[in-house]
Amino acid sequence: MSAGAANSPAAAPVSVPPGAVVLIKSGFYEGLEICVDRDWLVIGRGRSADLILAEPTISRAHAAVGYATEGFFVQDLGSTNGTMVNGAKVQRTALKTGDVIQMGKLTLAVTLPS
Repeated sequence: MSAGAANSPAAAPVSVPPGAVVLIKSGFYEGLEICVDRDWLVIGRGRSADLILAEPTISRAHAAVGYATEGFFVQDLGSTNGTMVNGAKVQRTALKTGDVIQMGKLTLAVTLPS
């Protein structure tokens, strides 16, 4: 993971509840667990991403998973192939446990704290 965060929000950071995890369910990185421990976590294949995945079907800064006062969310960052949650293309949407995020060939399962 790199220190930079592409397109990070301008708002002040909020305290992120512990225990949020995104698990990669398919693709080369299957089984990798990502702890969402910050308010803005960029996933992509570029060096400016917080989580760098060498997956050609995702953009350099594909999407961000994070936390704001209203809860956990995923936001597409202008990716070429888009970001889907539970089969629907999204720009930004709230997340709940059991949601499935699709980025290119990667499928990610969401588990959030209660």
